[in-house]
Amino acid sequence: MRNEEWQVIKSMELDDWLSFIDSDDDLGLTTIKAKSRVPTADEHLVAKFQEISDFYNTNKRLPENNMANISELMLFKRLESIKNNDEQCRALVDFDEFNLLPLTHEVTAQEPELVEREINSFEDIFEDDDFGLLGDSDQSIFNIKHIKADKRAETDFVARRKSCKDFDKYKDLFPIVQQQLNSGQRKIIEFNDKGENLVVGEFYILSGVLLYLEEVEFSSDAKTVNGKRFRKDGRTRCIFENGTESNMLYRSLAKALYADGKIVSPVGEYFADIKNINEDDESAGFIYILSSQSQDSRIQAIPNLFKIGYSRTPVKKRIANAANEPTYLMAPVEVVASYECYNMNTQKFENLVHTVFKDVCIDVEVADLQGNMCKPREWFSVPLEQINTAIDLIVSGQIVNYRYNSTTKKIELK
Repeated sequence: MRNEEWQVIKSMELDDWLSFIDSDDDLGLTTIKAKSRVPTADEHLVAKFQEISDFYNTNKRLPENNMANISELMLFKRLESIKNNDEQCRALVDFDEFNLLPLTHEVTAQEPELVEREINSFEDIFEDDDFGLLGDSDQSIFNIKHIKADKRAETDFVARRKSCKDFDKYKDLFPIVQQQLNSGQRKIIEFNDKGENLVVGEFYILSGVLLYLEEVEFSSDAKTVNGKRFRKDGRTRCIFENGTESNMLYRSLAKALYADGKIVSPVGEYFADIKNINEDDESAGFIYILSSQSQDSRIQAIPNLFKIGYSRTPVKKRIANAANEPTYLMAPVEVVASYECYNMNTQKFENLVHTVFKDVCIDVEVADLQGNMCKPREWFSVPLEQINTAIDLIVSGQIVNYRYNSTTKKIELK
């Protein structure tokens, strides 16, 4: 460099000097090239899991260990690997829209990560208002009163599915229900109510996955306060056919089924489906379930009291004189369910149901019109959903593998 040029450089301001260097850079040594962004490990994981979710969304089932389909086999192996990695499961919790991963989380509020945001719109400005300068005060122009807001429930707990440790108790039920659906014995119907259609002991389909509503523990009752209605709510226990379970809220389950779910019709709706009956089928009578309207304090004190009986005539005709018959506890009765049966020995069916619940057959005496003491033998203290389950298992031929546990009040594997 000549002495004259050096004297010029020394007299330059910093900005002028940088401009001079940049303009005299014939070899491009000062040019900064943009680096290509490399996907992070988390982004790779999300992308791989998204392929599994897409498969499930398209096929309405999980990928299987199918050697004839290499791409499906790879998805199967990938999903199994993720399921066995708790860290990956936690990383994917916000992307598991179909609840494919066996993981339970309590989601707590976290401190927001401070990142530099790019501002391109008014929405971006409001989202970047970390200090609440744009509307937290009572005088804010955004504090609109006397207008009904779109209220959205906030939850401090998000129920995720986890592996069901006692799945052996339930795994045989799902193939039975699938078989009954395939044969037309059961039906898939719309979930047309957000709460009243939820019945313990029945089956539902949520996002394409069959589930069994095993239990509901209500923590709040339905009530009306100052004209405002509050629905009952509590924790459920849902068993899914893929071996997972969830304890989502009762109301959350109802809303999820209302949005993307179906009801699997209960036993009473397929027992005598008129569409499946033809002239060659022979009616064998009726199996019925009754509840007592007795005012006797002894009778009223018995929980879950139901009569399981058999009649060759229509049930309403059979119970017309219930108040005068000892078999009906000398009181009016209400029909809980009535099933017309075809092509079967209905009396043997009744006897089998009675055998299942023999340990909870009530021992009570009532006086007939002549004052004679009688002991009705077809009344049982058993939850209604367990009666439905027993009928299910009898129809499918699986009842030989089960028994009723009078302590837990549930039908269990032997």
